[in-house]
Amino acid sequence: MFDDLPSDLDQLRTLRIWHALWVQRIDAKAAAIRQRQAEEEYGRRNRPTPPEWIVELGIGTGRPPLQVHAGDCHMAGKRHRPVDRDEARGLLTQGLKACTHCQPDVLLHIIDLSSAHNAYAVRP
Repeated sequence: MFDDLPSDLDQLRTLRIWHALWVQRIDAKAAAIRQRQAEEEYGRRNRPTPPEWIVELGIGTGRPPLQVHAGDCHMAGKRHRPVDRDEARGLLTQGLKACTHCQPDVLLHIIDLSSAHNAYAVRP
């Protein structure tokens, strides 16, 4: 049995130590992977919900608003701030552009934004 192992006791001890070190390395790597997976799962479960609406902001003093987006729109730039439903509706009816990708004007049931600012038709 096990004729392929060395017959010298010192060599067997060396092999045993070497294999024990490898088992420790494998166990440490497996523990690190389990820890990373647990952290990723925790992050997925506790990720904050995106805001319902956001306003993309410009560059410069005062960072003027540029465009209204749905909160999960991937077309929004990096500079933005969350707004509530009423502020998003107000900004759109005041003439701020709606994102053509996520169409917040449609989602907010605002119609006829191309007319004059005083003649907006808003559905409840």
